[in-house]
Amino acid sequence: MKSYAKMSKVYAPTLKEDPAEAELASHRLLLRAGLIRKHASGLYTYLPLAWRSLLKIEQVIREEMEGIDAQEMRVPILTDAGLWQQSHRWGAYGPELMRIVDRHGREFALGPTHEEAFTDVVRGELRSYKQLPVTLWQMQDKFRDELRPRFGLMRSREFIMKDAYSFASTDQMSRQCYEDEKGAYQRIFDRCGIRTLQVAADTGEIGGDSSVEFMAIADAGEAELVYCDDCGFAADTEAATAKVAISEGEAGDLQKVSTPNAGSIADVAAFLGVPENGTRKALALVDGNGTPTVVFVPGDHDMNDCKASHAFGDYHMMTDEEIQYYGLVKGFMGPIGLPEGVRVCADETLRSSEWWLVGANEKDFHFVHAKQGRDFTIPEWVDVITAKPGDTCPVCGQPLKGARGIECGQVFSFGDKYSASMGVTFTDEDGQEKPFLMGSYGIGVSRTLAAVVEQHHDDKGIKFPVCVAPYEVEIVPLTVGDDVVWPVADQIANELVAKGIEVVVDDRKERPGVKFNDADLMGFPYQVVIGKRGAQAGTVEVKCRETGEREDVSIADVASKLAEVVVPQRA
Repeated sequence: MKSYAKMSKVYAPTLKEDPAEAELASHRLLLRAGLIRKHASGLYTYLPLAWRSLLKIEQVIREEMEGIDAQEMRVPILTDAGLWQQSHRWGAYGPELMRIVDRHGREFALGPTHEEAFTDVVRGELRSYKQLPVTLWQMQDKFRDELRPRFGLMRSREFIMKDAYSFASTDQMSRQCYEDEKGAYQRIFDRCGIRTLQVAADTGEIGGDSSVEFMAIADAGEAELVYCDDCGFAADTEAATAKVAISEGEAGDLQKVSTPNAGSIADVAAFLGVPENGTRKALALVDGNGTPTVVFVPGDHDMNDCKASHAFGDYHMMTDEEIQYYGLVKGFMGPIGLPEGVRVCADETLRSSEWWLVGANEKDFHFVHAKQGRDFTIPEWVDVITAKPGDTCPVCGQPLKGARGIECGQVFSFGDKYSASMGVTFTDEDGQEKPFLMGSYGIGVSRTLAAVVEQHHDDKGIKFPVCVAPYEVEIVPLTVGDDVVWPVADQIANELVAKGIEVVVDDRKERPGVKFNDADLMGFPYQVVIGKRGAQAGTVEVKCRETGEREDVSIADVASKLAEVVVPQRA
């Protein structure tokens, strides 16, 4: 017969003080509440309470995957380097890919993701368009050799991930797989009690032409987001294309003005009495082909490294020595009179801007009334700036707001990127061999647990939603082993278990204050506090950890009342 858990038997070593290395609330509280322990840099052990929560998150995922006919399976964590070479990612992925050489000298990768392995699995097995679409998925540990593992479960070197891969024969079919997964992901995060934004995202190492990240809103999130309350648009600032308010200068003849020691945008704007968005910032870099390049952006915006990588390849910003070598003038560069051989680009947001305030390519001088098309031309337009709050929504035109987020999941649509490079095909209805159209879909399971804690905590500890809580109800008897309080605790615990409620009883012979502090720290959704006076009067106190609300409930009714509130919250 199923019974309740006893706190004296639960391995959950709590900490009284905040760990010095823990910067985020989730990292600090998961350590303090005895859910995880650090093994090495970027490596964590999941203790019993954390594991119970992770299993619940995994169950939610399984239910939603079954709902869209995705089939669970498992591929090896170790993947043959030959597959990565076929997809051209063995060298392209970078140092985050953990590589292993076995005793025979064969190379393998510890999978950070498994596009290659799943594509290889269907090679020669899915033969006909009649068998499609198919979505296969797994729940598995993943590995990434992070340069700076940090924030506990947020950025670790080993983590639990759900990854899925769809195979389709047509664009419409592939898009439907993508939308099915996206819808399932939103339901998963809703059920886990996480408030997320779906944001347009960069496809990164996975590649492809379409990707959405599911970002849990959190002040301590590592990603910067912009979003619109009016139409629902949201994007990572690395991928967002926003409209920027540009201040136009006055029309007039080109004029060179002295701007002594005004080598920064702030200095120029202050010296000439113009807003920073009325200036043009010039950035000097060397692109991936070794070409010296100057790119112009609005004065009040910065260039985004991720976008710049798409525009300029493996670029680097010029050093002072390189700026001098290429005949450029630091702090005073402009599009008029740049040295020959310099590639000239400007951000798309400036395309419609007619009048520019720019550097004169001479120390301590700028041009005012520089007119695009008359005094200079821009031969190449790129999308490289970082969107920021206050920019204009590209969908509805309203001002964008800013937030920080934790990436919990991401969906990708990338066509035949992997199937074509790996030569994995099916026979279409016209009898032709064609590469599969694919998508991949990932959820960071361990990261989702951290996101739950980030969104559900206070200064006392975690406030677990019922759906992912290690236990749903904690019973806190203020005395243990007596003939008044303990029998009531045992009775209520058994009645709750009989109703299918997950119960832990704090049977430790500790002071009430210690029990109360640990109960709040561990964050079980509901607490039933039993004291001698209440037990004699036939009542107990029920506390909701999320709201802090307390209610006296009769012993006879407490199990039924808790079942009425707990069961619906299981999602």
